[in-house]
Amino acid sequence: MKVRLSIFLFFFVFALHAQENENLKSNEAIAKASQNPLTAIYSIPVQDNIYMNIGKGVFDGYPVKNMANIQPVIPLSLSPKVDVVMRLILPVTTVPSIMTDGTVSTTGIGDMTLTAFFTPHKANKVLWGIGPVLYFPTATNKYLGGTKKWAAGPSLVMMFPLGKFNAGFLLMNFWSYAGSNDVIDGTFSFMQIQPFLNYNLKDGWFISSVPIITANWNMDKNNRWTLPAGAGVGKAFKLFGVIPASAQFHAYYSIVSPEVFGERWQMRVQAQIFLPRKKK
Repeated sequence: MKVRLSIFLFFFVFALHAQENENLKSNEAIAKASQNPLTAIYSIPVQDNIYMNIGKGVFDGYPVKNMANIQPVIPLSLSPKVDVVMRLILPVTTVPSIMTDGTVSTTGIGDMTLTAFFTPHKANKVLWGIGPVLYFPTATNKYLGGTKKWAAGPSLVMMFPLGKFNAGFLLMNFWSYAGSNDVIDGTFSFMQIQPFLNYNLKDGWFISSVPIITANWNMDKNNRWTLPAGAGVGKAFKLFGVIPASAQFHAYYSIVSPEVFGERWQMRVQAQIFLPRKKK
């Protein structure tokens, strides 16, 4: 309890001090920062994904899978012309018994990914970043998506600010290059595409669609793709009156998902706080 309180107080004091020197004074500015994957602001998004009706009716009881992604964003200035924006994703996953040994559900940490987007320091009409994605075998259990493989590949993000609209996409694909064959015999390859479209309203409210499309290239065509469709709503605000923050809720229907353990519906709840960098 003392450790959690100390962490909370650290972030609170840091954000309170940093806010004095950062231009996130309006809810509208906070909303746009939450939609920009290349924003040069420290932030901590926590994204909880709820996958419902696993098996799409094959199993009794409408089983549910939950994945909470802790996703700190760390921007760094490499030179007067180039920045790097690092994004870590550490999943904390709970899977139902049908996805384990058939007896009990399991909770633990999944495999972690780290992307590093190199991007121009000065923004143009089109924002872009390119760099590597690294995949680490950090899963505490093979049932939590653990592969016991190290992997790497390229990643690309592009964003098009269009007045009240923000549109763009994030693309990555990685291939395994080392690790154990206990879970996957040989190499594996995985792709993720994340298109996004946001429409900003008044006072920090916004409507967005951010489906996460995936392809597991090692699986057969009936279990390779996940293609959701849907949208959500978000709101930017000042936590405790001083800390820039945002919250979102989304719902998606899976047009395509794996026949084995694929989900019918997805719900996503995301909260994000910003820790602005001091101006030099």
